[in-house]
Amino acid sequence: MWIDVPPFLPFFLGAALVAVAPRGWARNALLLGLPVFGGLNLLGIQAGPHLEVEVFDYVLTPYGVGTFSLLFGYLFHIAAFIGNLFALHLKREDDDTLQQSMALLYAGSALGAVFAGDFITLFIFWELLAVSSVFLIWARKTDRSIRSGFRYLVIHVLSGVLLLAGALIRFHETGSLEFGFVGLAGLGGWLIFLSFGIKAAFPLLHNWLTDAYPEGTPTGTVFLSAFTTKVAVYALAVGFPGTELLIYVGAAMTAFPIFYAVIENDLRRVLGYSMINQIGFMVTGIGIGTALSLNGAVAHAFNDVLFKGLLFM
Repeated sequence: MWIDVPPFLPFFLGAALVAVAPRGWARNALLLGLPVFGGLNLLGIQAGPHLEVEVFDYVLTPYGVGTFSLLFGYLFHIAAFIGNLFALHLKREDDDTLQQSMALLYAGSALGAVFAGDFITLFIFWELLAVSSVFLIWARKTDRSIRSGFRYLVIHVLSGVLLLAGALIRFHETGSLEFGFVGLAGLGGWLIFLSFGIKAAFPLLHNWLTDAYPEGTPTGTVFLSAFTTKVAVYALAVGFPGTELLIYVGAAMTAFPIFYAVIENDLRRVLGYSMINQIGFMVTGIGIGTALSLNGAVAHAFNDVLFKGLLFM
């Protein structure tokens, strides 16, 4: 009988194994085999809650399959496989063990977020995304990467704090911790919206991306381009579909980065601005909120992870 394993679990276990495994074929097989096993684990699973836990009389859903969970789940397994495959050819990077372990933890955190059925679980993986990914920036070991990493971490921890505050206010207002449609009604909805907006690199909240991504290692930046902003796109698609404000935010995101990109000399920074531009199309589609536009936004997220990852490679 097929065991229904929470998608994040193999990656978390793999991160621990990679941290202690010696360099060589066995570690390489683990890095490539984990996304394959995880992807196969997703085949045939049904929508709905798969794991529920009662904590202090509150029922949490650490593993549930929602509307777009499977699509992002497949996407993140593909991204992890391609990223690990690319990383294998670089033999001389410092601390490749730490990077490989943190990259798996980062991918697992992204999977945990898109399969989270409640706000508390989402918050935990939201913060794990920040803590694990910052090591891919620090691994470059330059003064600029260290400073950028700290700024990146502060901003993303703040995003998590806003998410938790918004979830608690929403729980007080509605009596539910379920992660579903939120909307902009009430303070809780606005705080959650702002939290998602930080990770999606909304205008005026985007500087962490263009500041930090170019400072990561070559392999680390490939992973950074795949997960954080796409988790935010997923969260917006679940929590704020049809929110008219997103149409205007997304339109601004598609336009303003181009003016910065054309005057940049650092190609990775150019690609960072291009990423914001492409996310703008996804955000606009979510704001329109029809079935066609939501499917288009998710399809473009799938497309962007693949072509942006290849461009960073």
